[in-house]
Parts: sequence; C-alpha cells; structure tokens
Amino acid sequence: METKLEQHFIKPADRMTGLPTQFFAKLVAKANAQVAKGRDVINLGQGNPDQPTPPHIVAKLQEAAANPMYHRYPPFSGYPFLKEAVAKRYKEDYNVDIDPTTEVAILFGGKTGLVELSQCLLNPGDVCLVPDPGYPDYWSGVALAGADMHFMPLTAENRFLPDYGVIDEAVLRRAKLMFMNYPNNPTGAVANADFYEQTVEFARRTGVVVASDFAYGAIGFDDERPVSFLQTPGAKEVGIEFYTLSKSYNMAGWRVGFALGNPEVISLINLMQDHYYCSLFGGIQEAAAEALTGSQQCVTELNATYERRREALFGALDRIGWKAERPGGSFFCWLPVPEGYTSESFADLVLQEADVVVAPGVGFGTFGEGYVRLGLLTSEARLVEAVERIGKLGIFKA
Repeated sequence: METKLEQHFIKPADRMTGLPTQFFAKLVAKANAQVAKGRDVINLGQGNPDQPTPPHIVAKLQEAAANPMYHRYPPFSGYPFLKEAVAKRYKEDYNVDIDPTTEVAILFGGKTGLVELSQCLLNPGDVCLVPDPGYPDYWSGVALAGADMHFMPLTAENRFLPDYGVIDEAVLRRAKLMFMNYPNNPTGAVANADFYEQTVEFARRTGVVVASDFAYGAIGFDDERPVSFLQTPGAKEVGIEFYTLSKSYNMAGWRVGFALGNPEVISLINLMQDHYYCSLFGGIQEAAAEALTGSQQCVTELNATYERRREALFGALDRIGWKAERPGGSFFCWLPVPEGYTSESFADLVLQEADVVVAPGVGFGTFGEGYVRLGLLTSEARLVEAVERIGKLGIFKA
C-alpha cells in the first residue's frame, strides 16, 4: 500500500517577512529585460563603480595570496596592520587621531556594518532616525532589529540636510540611533563643519548614537574635500563613522569596509561579528593596507574622472533644457523629473523609449518622489549620449 507523504511547510521567522522590499531588484529586472531584447541600454541607475582596481593593489593581493600564513583562519577582529593603516589614512586625510586597537572595526563591506549596527543598538520599540531620501539598506538593519524608523526629510530648501528642530520630542525620547550620509546618496549633497557641530550637540542633548556613512568621502568636487564627521570636536563621544574602499579605490567586489570612532560601539560591532564571521581573508587585508598606505594618486585621478564626467553630463543637460543642481560630492546626480511625471513613470519612459536606466527617487524614500538618480559610472561619451537620447523624446525645452 502506497504511503502518502505529508507535505512539509516552511514557515519563515517574522524578521524575514518584515524585511523591506528590495526596490532596486525590480529596477535591475526591467533593465535586463531590455538588454535581453538586444537593446543598447545605458545603465545609469546603479551605483557600481565601472573602473578596475588600481594595479598596485591587485599586485599586492596576488603576492599575498601565496603567503601560507593567510591560508589559516585570520584573527577574529582582523589583523592589526590593517587597523593601523586605517588610522594612518584618517590622520593624513582628516587630521583625526584614531586608536587602531579600540576605535576600528574591520567590516565585510560598509553595507554589512550599517546593517549590523542597528542590531547592536536597537531593541523592539526603539526608534532609528533615518534620512529621506536615503540609502535603503539603513531600513534593512532596523527591520532586522525589530525597531521603528522615523524619517527625516531632506529637501532642496535645506540643502538636503536634516532639520533636527522639527523632530517631535516624543520621537526623540524613543530614539537611540541616527544615520546620516555625506557626500549623500542619492542627492550628491555635502555637509560642512557647522552642520556636524550641530549634530554633535543634538546627539549630546538626546542621547542618540550618530552613524555617519562616509562611503563617498573621497569624492568631492570644485576643490573641496568632503568633511569627515570625526573631525568635529566630541564626535567620537557620540558616534562612529563608516568608511569603505569600494568607492575610493574601485574595490566594490573586494568587500572591505571599516567602522571608526566610539570605542563602546566599536566593541559591540566586533562582538556581533565574532558570532557571524572569522574576518576577511588575510591576503585581502594586506592589499587593503597597501591601498590605504601606498600612493594616493589613484584616488586623486579617480576623483578627477568623476568631476570631468559631471561636467560632461551637466553640459549635455543644459543643452536639452534639463535644469538641475550639480552635486558637491559622490558619483550621483539628483535630477528633478519633468512636470506631469512621477519618478517611476519617468524612469519607465526613458528606459522604454530611450534605453537609458535611471533610478526613481521614490526608491530612496517618500521625499525622493519627483527626482531620479543618475550615476557617473560610464564614460563621458556615453553619459552625453544618454542625455541626448532623452532629449530626443521632446520632453524638455532647451
């Protein structure tokens, strides 16, 4: 007699069903559908650096990979030489003193640290202050922690900086963590020393821990170096900063990032990672140290490349009549959509009719509606071609 097997149902944990929707997975799917049709798609919608890692960094990895010492488990919190290299870079670039033994955590890319931090600090019922528009992976960590979010509007009228004065006191009583990100993704806005001083004062008054996402810290335009939050007096007392090699050195696929600053928070991140990982492959750590301590000419040249691309893009935008503010940093441009369109409907139009991918602003939050984000992540010629294709749609008036 044949026995019927009972069907087994998998029931995911609540934290899995509570995760935010990955908006940009849909964007990628739409772009891939056009490519599959044989279309010549210019993808300006994603934030993936297009240049190779500098040769001297690659050569260091090739050399280090043969070192038998690195074929064993690395120290749980990473090799001291890499933490020392991070401290050296911050001292040279920002005149910030970092204790490599207590004020640096090595991360599997900056994104990992951003998600882990919420789990280190937030309990269910706590509030995290997040920028709107902002990097969507801030939301992921908060969701995994079971905490709540309060969105801080970033508007053109306030130079895409949050206004701490309008946050309700009832929210502040529950707030334990705040994310900020300058140079900003998606708006390209930059922050100055005065803003960071206000932020330290705000954090002291409220007890909120500040998390400064400095992923684009090496990319600043018009002869202005982006300011690090940690340059502000008192910053290490109230928060930390995240830094990554992904953008500065075109090492996105290498997954090397750091958290720097407040020793108590750094200790919590290291403890969390002790339960998740056994640190990065030692050869990658040695190559990362080479990136940080070797010649920085590659960073200077990369920054100049993005500035040339910005000028090429905005020259083309001016010619078709698409008016927008130039970004002060990052490799993103934040452009208003024409009247009569939402950010998604405009993005769909230029994909279908011009074979150009742009990211709808609403994917970064409610206050991203009315904008699209373009990345400076292809050649000047292709950037100009993308704008010219959009111009041929006849939406803008030159």
